[in-house]
Amino acid sequence: MTRILMVCLGNICRSPLAHGILESKLATNQFYVDSAGTANYHVGEAPDHRSIAVAKSHGIDISHQRGRQFKVADFDAFDHIFTMDDSNYRNVIALARNTNDIAKVQCILDVDKTIKLTHVPDPYYGDMSDFKQVFQLLEKACNTLSHSLENTSL
Repeated sequence: MTRILMVCLGNICRSPLAHGILESKLATNQFYVDSAGTANYHVGEAPDHRSIAVAKSHGIDISHQRGRQFKVADFDAFDHIFTMDDSNYRNVIALARNTNDIAKVQCILDVDKTIKLTHVPDPYYGDMSDFKQVFQLLEKACNTLSHSLENTSL
């Protein structure tokens, strides 16, 4: 089974969306998807109500997810770790123990070369339109990622 982890700052906006979107595209008997945050602000909390709403509007239920903090053991538990922005990337890499850990980490938008942005904007202080934009970005990246995961090895 291939195990994938999505990582953002608080694990209530971007990474739960990425988690839900990718999970909806992959066979659950072959892939396991989870999410985490680099900070401990929202441990145990459900995703932001706006993330839940935008996911639901696309037929994806993320309301059962709960925030957790990224930990060093995640390098052993996951095959691929995707961060939402450069700050998340640096925070995850700072916990890496070796080059094998580092090799598992990349920014999510790097998987689709047609996406011009280099990071997924944090919609937390924005409005619903920001969450919709984030969903669209992650949907595009997760389409590319799911095809790559199903057809090849990253």
